[in-house]
Amino acid sequence: MKIEEFGLWSRRIADWSVRYLETLRDRPVRARTKAGDVLNALPVAPPETATDMADIFADFERLVPDAMTHWQHPRFFAYFPANAAPASILAEQLVTTMAAQCMLWQTSPAATEMETRMVDWLRQALDLPDGWRGVIQDSASSATLSAIMTMRERALDWRGIRSGLSGESAPRIYASAQAHSSIDKACWVAGIGQDNLVRIATSDDYGMDPGALRAAIRADRAAGHLPAGIVICVGGTSIGASDPVAAIVEVAQAEGLYTHIDAAWAGSAMICPEFRSIWEGCDQADSIVFNPHKWLGAQFDCSVQFLKDPTDQLKSLTLRPDYLETPGMEDAVNYSEWTIPLGRRFRALKLWFLIRAYGLEGLRTRIRNHIAWSNEACEAIRALPGLVIVTEPRLSLFSFACKAGDEATAALLDRINTDGRTYLTQTRHDGRHVIRFQVGQFDCTREDVMEAVEVIGELEAEG
Repeated sequence: MKIEEFGLWSRRIADWSVRYLETLRDRPVRARTKAGDVLNALPVAPPETATDMADIFADFERLVPDAMTHWQHPRFFAYFPANAAPASILAEQLVTTMAAQCMLWQTSPAATEMETRMVDWLRQALDLPDGWRGVIQDSASSATLSAIMTMRERALDWRGIRSGLSGESAPRIYASAQAHSSIDKACWVAGIGQDNLVRIATSDDYGMDPGALRAAIRADRAAGHLPAGIVICVGGTSIGASDPVAAIVEVAQAEGLYTHIDAAWAGSAMICPEFRSIWEGCDQADSIVFNPHKWLGAQFDCSVQFLKDPTDQLKSLTLRPDYLETPGMEDAVNYSEWTIPLGRRFRALKLWFLIRAYGLEGLRTRIRNHIAWSNEACEAIRALPGLVIVTEPRLSLFSFACKAGDEATAALLDRINTDGRTYLTQTRHDGRHVIRFQVGQFDCTREDVMEAVEVIGELEAEG
């Protein structure tokens, strides 16, 4: 492709992108394709000769948009959103054009130094203490894996990275039943194993019970295990539950354990001072992760891990062969040494665009609106005769079910998502099948939220 042709198609794709965003409300939220439809529409063998870009783009328009679930749809109330504010999209276009591999300072001075500044902007926005530092990860899963690797090595006095885990006491990680499945997977990948992830009982509010945690740690020590660290949940995926951070950290400090707070979704709301009580004591933890790509509007992927002191994580993850040295700049910050992947994208640029384009107050207003609209939607659904609220709103997430039972709830969710006007997801809570309703799409309005409530009421009555 010649550069002139690249310019032509860049403009055409930009025009398509504008039309796509303008017409999202007219599309069904969830894809209506059947399994195999796209696969069977693609040639089995790759082409031997070049295809004209006009044909490629025509095939894209024919095959792709209608076979996608539209995460930027303003009536997407499923999972937690992977938002893409327009300002962030523009930054990603620039990042894609420059196509830098930002593994070292010398390969990406602007990316490295902007990452340092953007992480500190967010530290200030969340009111974390001076001196905390951090790194932009691809996802909370990677940040949690980094933290669990640090827990493992700190407990083993860094013997694991030299000689492995054979012959060592089993490191133990503690988390509540509300913690995300990424903690399970991190324990697998770190070689700790599922059996050494200890699920701690929760209190009536579904937060971890500090007394049960203390008892489990002491029992493990007595059994010859090696307590290594605690993952603290702030805003669980299922119903939004949070552990009592200050009390858990107090236990951790008494027992000499490393703590990591998983606030992947709820952390964004901490830019609003009035919501910070749910993670009171966070400044005493060792590591915190939250995802600007969920609720703040940063294009996926963009997850920020804050560290009170990065020394232990760097000691656990840094590997600097000769070919990655920067002669004369041995003290330069190379963020690849803070994370598991060597390769890194220029993720800080979208944060720079996003925060400047909307301002912290603009972002706070969106989060406050989402929480208010979620509470309003909850009350409207509570008033519907066939439905019951199962868990009350926690920030912008609540759950409900059919009074008729699990089978009716599952059938209602299927009707809602087949209808196409909105999109919700399910979970199990206390053995019950429930429907999650989470408000957080960047450009949704109160009217979008209340339209979803109308759809729920209409389809429930039909059942």
